[in-house]
Amino acid sequence: MRRIIFSALLWLSATLAPAGGIELNPTRPDRYTVVKGDTLWDIAGRFLSRPWQWPEIWHDNPQIENPHLIYPGDLIALSLVNGRPRLQVESPSEPRLSPHIRSSPLEAAVPTIPTKAIRPFLSRPQVVDTATLGKAPYVVALADEHIVGGAGNRIYARSIEPGASLAHTVFRIGKPYRDAGTGEILGHEAIYVGDAQLEQAGDPATLLLTQTAEETRIGDRLLPFEPEPIRIHFQPHAPKTLIRGHIISVLGGVSQIGQYSVVALDKGTVDGLETGHVLQIWQKVPKVRDIVGSRYGEAVALPEQKAGLLMVFRPFERVSYALVMQATRFVHVFDSVQTP
Repeated sequence: MRRIIFSALLWLSATLAPAGGIELNPTRPDRYTVVKGDTLWDIAGRFLSRPWQWPEIWHDNPQIENPHLIYPGDLIALSLVNGRPRLQVESPSEPRLSPHIRSSPLEAAVPTIPTKAIRPFLSRPQVVDTATLGKAPYVVALADEHIVGGAGNRIYARSIEPGASLAHTVFRIGKPYRDAGTGEILGHEAIYVGDAQLEQAGDPATLLLTQTAEETRIGDRLLPFEPEPIRIHFQPHAPKTLIRGHIISVLGGVSQIGQYSVVALDKGTVDGLETGHVLQIWQKVPKVRDIVGSRYGEAVALPEQKAGLLMVFRPFERVSYALVMQATRFVHVFDSVQTP
């Protein structure tokens, strides 16, 4: 009987204890069928306490053309192999390990995170440093005595030299992004206005507005358009070093910060942040007054509380954009973020 109990305890410890830093969700299922609207983060959260660790236990599936992509209808199974947890795809309708090749468009694959929330921030310049801003051409006038311009109107800008890119992005200077501790300006928000095609270089140069999201005004700036591939798949992972920063702004025209809010951080690539980095959100707790001890009335700073998780999806040099993946408390501007 003692041997049976001891064996059961060993099995239980192997099942529940973290293996190599992997912490399983206590309420995890053995299997889960993927449905439309799922994200890899959501699916991983069903099995793991730290969803960003799913790549560490995701087992390459030889029966799938690309083992890193899963699709609605896939059956995700959790198993233990040599005491280590493993996630893999099983076919719900065919014998296990039956080899087959499925052809599906990449767009149908389950994304890592909700791409709809971040799509407006994946292209066009979003953050411009002070030096670039000072050199950027600006709209000095609009053709035909227009006060504002839209698609199909011509604008004049100072100054664009011959040989410059033909495609330009028109943007408006937004608020400066400042370091939460020092107040130093880290960059400026670049509000997308539209696209323009260079017709004649010079000072001023002539451009045709080809597409506009807002009315173009005198003073708007221009930068050469540099197309960037829009990513829908990310590899969430924790930074290997300690990184500590702050939320300095919430984007998208909202004031409340919750799950799937896009925020700006006062850390960027120069600080070691990269696409996919997951950070813990820490919230300051208001001070309380000691009304018991000998130091009656003294203000006591309480320790910070965990408030959620976010993932960096677009880092710039000194500022990064991140998506709040989990919010267990109300999140505020100037809450701190740190390597989990």
